[in-house]
Amino acid sequence: MPETKKTYEKVPPQQQNPPGSEEAMHPAPVVIRDNYRGSEKLKGRVALITGGDSGIGRAVAVHFAREGAKVAIVYIEEDEDAQKTKEMVEKEGQQCLLLKGNIQDQNFCQECVEQVVSKWGQLNILVNNAAEQHPHESIQEMDLDLMEETFRTNIFAMMQMSKFALNHMKEGDCIINSTSVTAYRGSSHLLDYSSTKGAITAFTRSLSQNLAPKKIRVNAVAPGPIWTPLIPSTFDEEKVAKFGQDVPLGRPGQPAEVAPAYVFLASEDASYMTGQVMHINGGEVIGS
Repeated sequence: MPETKKTYEKVPPQQQNPPGSEEAMHPAPVVIRDNYRGSEKLKGRVALITGGDSGIGRAVAVHFAREGAKVAIVYIEEDEDAQKTKEMVEKEGQQCLLLKGNIQDQNFCQECVEQVVSKWGQLNILVNNAAEQHPHESIQEMDLDLMEETFRTNIFAMMQMSKFALNHMKEGDCIINSTSVTAYRGSSHLLDYSSTKGAITAFTRSLSQNLAPKKIRVNAVAPGPIWTPLIPSTFDEEKVAKFGQDVPLGRPGQPAEVAPAYVFLASEDASYMTGQVMHINGGEVIGS
């Protein structure tokens, strides 16, 4: 991968205000490899991706488009990032619908689903990816209002979106949830975030059992340290500069290294997988 190797390294100190902007990051995250070849794995499919304006969500949107899917992305306020993602999807020859709003609002979740179905007549793939995190040194310092916000964004909204999407999904369709390595090894400074990710893993397994009779698959991806806007908008410059150096591969991962897992889970290649979690984390050995 000579065209992207130089960006698969450490990152310099930097910091942003939340929720962060991909356009302000340096180096820019690698969204898709130049040599990634689509093979129509998702041709004729329609996907709805929360948190699709940047980071892993953007990479998933572009990979899905290269595989032939129409894509709708949900985002909260980063218009510039969302428009850039739309342009990238359209460059792949696919349509892209932008849906701006707060997924904590269950009415907005329902509206997102209805707009997708109204535009394209179907919804085949739901990617529950949006998340927020707020580090605290101890539980005594935890802002309980922020804790509630984290749960509402990370897990409550995921359940809401799934509920409404399933009104339109049928046999062969699927849901993919973004959990995290922190659900498995914990995180001393992300107590509420890692707890929501543990809930997402349990939700994935439970919903997969619930929907198995309908032949609708539910799986998850558990990324490790991936270079996305969540990182410089969450941590100070010193921690950003060290980000990802403690995993066996010694560097942060790129969104382009995670998104193919979502393609696999969304495609017929994963037709015999449900209730599973794929670990893309730079080499950490994680128990199931």
